[in-house]
Amino acid sequence: MEAYMKNQFPFLGLKAPQRQAACREVIKNSQQLPTPDLLEMIGAYYALREREYQYLAIDLAIANVKRLRKNQTLELAAFVSQKAWWDSVDAWRKFFGLRINHFPDELQEIYHHFHSSDDFWMRRVAINLQLMQKEKTDLVLLTKAILKDQETDEFFIQKAIGWSLRQYSKTDPQWVLSFLKDHQLSPLASREATKHLT
Repeated sequence: MEAYMKNQFPFLGLKAPQRQAACREVIKNSQQLPTPDLLEMIGAYYALREREYQYLAIDLAIANVKRLRKNQTLELAAFVSQKAWWDSVDAWRKFFGLRINHFPDELQEIYHHFHSSDDFWMRRVAINLQLMQKEKTDLVLLTKAILKDQETDEFFIQKAIGWSLRQYSKTDPQWVLSFLKDHQLSPLASREATKHLT
């Protein structure tokens, strides 16, 4: 596990099914906690050394995504930049994606919170925020997110651009083809974007 993550984080060594079984009661009980106590618990787990604890913290957030207030949801965005690597960042992206799925009126504010950041991991969330939105995707925001980092020389950003376009191509392939025709993307982003189009 540590080698797979480029030896950036220590691991307890629990495989996903073991971790999920061990954490099931903690996650279930968290849904009865007052939200300030829940946020404190998420922060405490996230601060622990081994990587599985960050996964648990994010799972706690996901399990409680619908009952947090908007300001509490935005407070959790600070964790995206902490101990950041693709695994945790993409798990947080799932949390924020679920949030806008349940509360579409929060899309603009959540999107701009990530889009305006100098941290490329935060902007990766902005690029991939709408992966689950299908026909509800705000194409203005998606375009804005991609074009801001169109020339960013960062593997995880270019991968995210390709991922967002590939995902949306399942909903509207013609829009993605037109987008690729009108904008010069990196070879990596273009290759990822067209996986379902060729």
